[in-house]
Amino acid sequence: MSKNLVIVESPAKAKTIEKFLGKDYQVMSSFGHIRDLAEKGIGIDFENNYAPQYIVSTDKKKVVSELKKASKEAETVWLASDEDREGEAIAWHLYEELKLSDKKTKRIVFHEITKEAILNAIEHPRDIDIHLVDAQQARRVLDRIVGFELSPVLWRKVRPSLSAGRVQSVAVRLIVEREREINQFVSESNYRVSAIFSTKDINGQAVNLKAELQSRFQDKESALAFLETCKNSSFEIDSIVTKPARKSPAPPFTTSTLQQEAARKLGFSVAQTMQVAQKLYEAGKITYMRTDSVNLSELAINTAKAEIISMAGERYLHTRRFNTKTKGAQQAHEAIRPSYINAHTVEGTAQEKRLYDLIWKRTIASQMSEAELEKTSVYINISGNKYQFVSSGEVIIFDGFLKVYLESVDDDNDEENASLLPALKAGETLTSDEIVAQQRFSQKPPRYSEASLVRKLEELGIGRPSTYAPTISTIQNRTYVEKGDRPADKRDFNILKLSAGKISDKIKSENTGAEKAKLFPTDIGIVVTDFLTEYFPDILSYNFTAEVEKEFDEIAEGKIKWTGSIDKFYKSFHPVVEDTLKNSERQVGERILGTDPVSGRQLSVKIGKYGPIAQIGTSEEEEKPVFASLRRDQSIESISIEDALELFKLPRKLGEFEEKEMTVAIGRFGPYIRHASAFYSLPKTDDPMEVTAERAIEIIEAKREEEKNRLIANLGENDEIQVLNGRFGPYFTCNKVNYKIPKGTDPATLTYEKCVELMAAQPDAGAKKKGFAKKTTTAKTAAKTTKTTKNTKNTKSTRSTKAKK
Repeated sequence: MSKNLVIVESPAKAKTIEKFLGKDYQVMSSFGHIRDLAEKGIGIDFENNYAPQYIVSTDKKKVVSELKKASKEAETVWLASDEDREGEAIAWHLYEELKLSDKKTKRIVFHEITKEAILNAIEHPRDIDIHLVDAQQARRVLDRIVGFELSPVLWRKVRPSLSAGRVQSVAVRLIVEREREINQFVSESNYRVSAIFSTKDINGQAVNLKAELQSRFQDKESALAFLETCKNSSFEIDSIVTKPARKSPAPPFTTSTLQQEAARKLGFSVAQTMQVAQKLYEAGKITYMRTDSVNLSELAINTAKAEIISMAGERYLHTRRFNTKTKGAQQAHEAIRPSYINAHTVEGTAQEKRLYDLIWKRTIASQMSEAELEKTSVYINISGNKYQFVSSGEVIIFDGFLKVYLESVDDDNDEENASLLPALKAGETLTSDEIVAQQRFSQKPPRYSEASLVRKLEELGIGRPSTYAPTISTIQNRTYVEKGDRPADKRDFNILKLSAGKISDKIKSENTGAEKAKLFPTDIGIVVTDFLTEYFPDILSYNFTAEVEKEFDEIAEGKIKWTGSIDKFYKSFHPVVEDTLKNSERQVGERILGTDPVSGRQLSVKIGKYGPIAQIGTSEEEEKPVFASLRRDQSIESISIEDALELFKLPRKLGEFEEKEMTVAIGRFGPYIRHASAFYSLPKTDDPMEVTAERAIEIIEAKREEEKNRLIANLGENDEIQVLNGRFGPYFTCNKVNYKIPKGTDPATLTYEKCVELMAAQPDAGAKKKGFAKKTTTAKTAAKTTKTTKNTKNTKSTRSTKAKK
């Protein structure tokens, strides 16, 4: 029995901490929260001052039992969950559920998992901060109330099985509004004029000089008129202006800036960044990854100082102490940085190495000197003309922090070399080799990426470091938003070119508007946003959501009571819910496109039971309406009447295969081919309106081959266990629950009995699916089946023996 029990929330964290403590310490994991609001009902006692009704979830009962036993045997229990509000709440729930006493319980926090930090935390324990706990409870209770009361409204007024959330709904609104800005955007064109001049530098060497006109022309006629005047003009350098400039390094990473930079430089999603950062933190490689702070400890600053001097010299050192501007930082008092700054690299997966490298460079760069630049502008006069050409260049005099932070960005080097200007002098005459007026177009607002959405939420004060990743994952999981790519569109543009005294006029084409990994609202996301904005404007208000976050901050600081905050909200919110249920109309986002030219009936688009549909006719007419599903790349907001009419050409007959008809159609899950009562999904690259019979046969045969190779073995008398090849490797399934096959095990050698053993070792398989409590009994059921099978075999064997006798 250990004298000390240390409880953390993650087994990986427990394993790392255990290395630093002696035999008198036992480190155990709670595997996150051990209890939460009851799933049955709202889980809040409104009659008892909004008291939360917490229960231990089924999958945590065994963990709680083990922790209770260990805590009774220990002399001191150390609650070492994370230092933010969520971590404080985990510590409090442990204290309450394990029925710990103040005498034997100590709360410790640390923002890095190093031996020094752990031992220092043990030397300086504190009590559980009930204000932080209250702030977490307030968020949990408020979000449960909003979700529990709004979701039934959506079921009745929009579509069944929908859900709403306080922060998530606001995030979706941002994406919907941006999409509408894009749809309403009208691009305007103008003409940008650039020139290439030839001259000699101060050393007599022939050089070229690229310059751009300071003004743009709004139409072709003005651009042509300007080029006409340039035919007989002379060009002279009016002045050369050189100015020193400096670039300062960015502060060390906060949660949101890490998510943004990892998306830009590494292509990580927000959720992926947090998963990798969590692993680095739990392995003791970086400090706590959920923080609003840009502060660095004195120890970190001094270590960085020594590292910079050793690596680059004294001139590259510039010690900085950044101040956190974000109010209500989650009590994590330091930025994200390496735990050991002298460790340039770490062991781990490729993703962990890349993210660590980014964090290390950003931390080191923040303590380095500014980059010193020299910016030069050459102003060129045009005889008989009011306009001026300008040629600009930039030279790095001293690289400073750029030595570290941008060394991996090779693409910038060419641009920098191209922008170097030759040594010239004022009054020099230039010869124009060519002057080009190119038509350019104003750019539509960019769609949000995950990273830019995080930045916008932070700007508006919505959410906190712990909520950004879950919010973005939730709105995608609920199919209110989709992350995807869009191909470029071809666009024609005009080029006017003056060369050798002649003006040419050409039309060229370019690809424009390609988008990658951007967030697009779905039709159901748009309809839900419109409904909530109309009937619950406060919930969808950016200011309201930000004010709620400020109230949570004040609760965390002990300035206000959390129950008072919830009471004020509920008493104004609940009446609106009841009024909306009684008096609002059902919302399907219907948009009338016009009239079907064949039947003369109304043609419209709206949200149907299984998604967006086009409809010919109305429910009021004697003849029943005809429906067709919209394609994945179509929206009820933007689909044209021509495209909607095309949908009614489906299902489309393709021909026969194996003496059975093939048809292509669009269903609930997208386009598909139907053949012999079987369905085959159409790949995204195939258009259901254009797919041929030959291509359909290819798809059918490819799917059959895939299915054939998927099955490794059927086990059991009734084939109740299937061993399969999956996307991520072999696995086996029983009663619709999937089970892992241990590494090194040949799936072809698995027996029924071995699968039952593996199921018993994976009792939580399928727990993420609905009704996981039932499914965790699969192993027991299978074991019973095995027993029955064995008994059956024994019975058969006995009968066989008797028959022989």
